[in-house]
Amino acid sequence: MDSHSILILLAYSAGIFVVSFMGGKLAALGTMTHTRTQVVMSLVAGFILGIAMFHLLPHSLDRISGSDIIEKAVGWMVFGMVLMIFLLRIFHFHQHDFSHEASDLYDDHDHDHGVVHARSLFGVALGLGVHTVTEGIALGTSMRLGPPHENDVALAGLGVFLAIMLHKPLDAYSIIGMMKSAGHSPRARTLANVGFAILCPVVAIASFGGVELLGSEEGAIVGYVLSFAAGAFLCIALSDLLPEIHFHSHDRGKLIVSLLVGIGLAYILYYVESSAIHGHGMETHEGH
Repeated sequence: MDSHSILILLAYSAGIFVVSFMGGKLAALGTMTHTRTQVVMSLVAGFILGIAMFHLLPHSLDRISGSDIIEKAVGWMVFGMVLMIFLLRIFHFHQHDFSHEASDLYDDHDHDHGVVHARSLFGVALGLGVHTVTEGIALGTSMRLGPPHENDVALAGLGVFLAIMLHKPLDAYSIIGMMKSAGHSPRARTLANVGFAILCPVVAIASFGGVELLGSEEGAIVGYVLSFAAGAFLCIALSDLLPEIHFHSHDRGKLIVSLLVGIGLAYILYYVESSAIHGHGMETHEGH
């Protein structure tokens, strides 16, 4: 197992743990304003959307072999989207905005929005848990894309890492915010925050090691997982964007700019990654 890749993955895991834990702490300290939350959500959703389309899907096409490559990739991508839609429909776990403005807005559409029941909290925890497991698998698998002992491996997982790191504080903010609204003790919230923060790193490390055990099937499995993750990431991004578009008419300019900035950052990362890989390929060719 490549020690260079492991060190990078451990660094990624530590970063995800820290930002997730701090997101939960932010929920314990207070509630972000509605506009600020929506701007951050639009930026992060745009970035995740870009990572799904510019990074995960193209890498999956490179890894899937045989005939009907595009059909296989799209099939797994749709499966990822459908699974996330199913989880969102059943557990309603993707609520990030706990500001007073959001409560007033959603109360007009859903009278139970401001009420946190034990059952709904369990559903949120379960939904976010499955979502986090999917992110961890995507990160661990994406780290297998680069050639061993080359710096390209760092770039291979960088986009997925950044997407998770940007989004994970919002998820932690959601579950700890709901626990606070439900009246759970600070100790219970801290334990939940630590457990949630460590879940993605543990799954990522396990996935990274588990893929290596597949042997000759590693390439195809990695391709299918990346296609699945692309669908899941795309659904998560749209689940942040579509409610805002449907219910809100304010701050349109800010939110559109934030969305475009997020997509642009993902594309810039894709461009840098592609340039580095192509540059490395040219150096290797010239060396021979």
